[in-house]
Amino acid sequence: MKQIIVISGKQYCGKDTLAKIILGKLAGFKRVGIGDAIKIEYAKRKSLTFEEIEKNKHLYRNDLIELGNWGRSKDGEYWLKCLVKMDKIIVPDVRFEKELNFFKRQGAYCIRVESSVENRAQRGIITNIDDRSETELDNYRNWDLIIENNSNLEALDKKADEICMLFTKFIG
Repeated sequence: MKQIIVISGKQYCGKDTLAKIILGKLAGFKRVGIGDAIKIEYAKRKSLTFEEIEKNKHLYRNDLIELGNWGRSKDGEYWLKCLVKMDKIIVPDVRFEKELNFFKRQGAYCIRVESSVENRAQRGIITNIDDRSETELDNYRNWDLIIENNSNLEALDKKADEICMLFTKFIG
C-alpha cells in the first residue's frame, strides 16, 4: 500500500507548517503539492530542474497552465494519478472533495487542520474567504483526523507526534 498523507484546511491554518514538521519525523517522506505534478512533468519535457521552475515560475507560468489544462482534458484526475505514482508523500494542499475522494481511494491518511479566523489572520492576510477552494470541504466529515491549530509551534509539534503514531497504526 502506498504511504500518502493529505492535509486540508483553510488558508493560514498551518497545513504547510504541519507538513514540514511531519517530514522531519517520518523517514523518506517528501512534500508534493497538487500543482507539483505539472511542474515535474514540465521539467522533464524541457530538461529543467523542478527548482529552476520554482525559482522562475513567472517565466513558465503560461506553459504550466497549458500543460495543466492538457492533462485535465485527458482525464480530470490525470495530475492526481501522477502524484500517487510516488510513495511516501505528504500533500498539504487538498482543497476539493473530488481530490480528497481520489486520495481516499488510494488509501491516503486524511487530516483536516482547523484554526480560528483570529489565529489565521495573525499568520497572514486572509482573502477570498467565500471561494470554493476555501469552503468546499467545510462540511466534510470523513477525515481520519481533525486537529486544532490555535496555539504555538510547540503544540503543533506535539500534535505531529500523535499524527505520526496514528499514521503508523493506520498503515499497519
